[in-house]
Amino acid sequence: MPDTALIVIDMINTYEHKDAELLLPSVREALPAMRHLVHRTREAGIEVIYVNDNFGRWRSHHDELLQTALKGPHADLVEPIRPDDDSLFVVKARHSIFYQTPLEYLLGMHGINRIILVGQVTEQCVLYSALDAHIRHLTSVVPPDAVAHIHRDLADAALQMMERNMDVEICASNDVRLKR
Repeated sequence: MPDTALIVIDMINTYEHKDAELLLPSVREALPAMRHLVHRTREAGIEVIYVNDNFGRWRSHHDELLQTALKGPHADLVEPIRPDDDSLFVVKARHSIFYQTPLEYLLGMHGINRIILVGQVTEQCVLYSALDAHIRHLTSVVPPDAVAHIHRDLADAALQMMERNMDVEICASNDVRLKR
């Protein structure tokens, strides 16, 4: 059983928030690398786990979130990265993928101690999730070409902090080793 999982953060999105216009160009740029890495991961038989905001819709579930995003104005950014029938899905309410979610338990049940983080936003959810993974003694990988940002300077600083302070492996998506 592989000890690695790919975690796709907040890509099921309608982009109806205040920073969307700043985020969209970066999402478009990062999407091909994300999509390719998801494809490689699935082919290798490694878990793909989607962890996504619920956008304050406390009655929503993953199918509803996906259908809402696919009906939105930026469905072209959701369709290529959508979960397949084998993907696992965790709904979150805050920035970190771990904060008050069952993700830590899920990873433990699957014997996963190494995570690859892709998605958005580098200087927010990806950074906080990498910190929470570090606190939990998980090994993390973040490919800069497969994460989107709102502010490039803050994203660059976040990647630097992840690498220096949290021992996150920073490498291009094509260089990500899927199995150790």
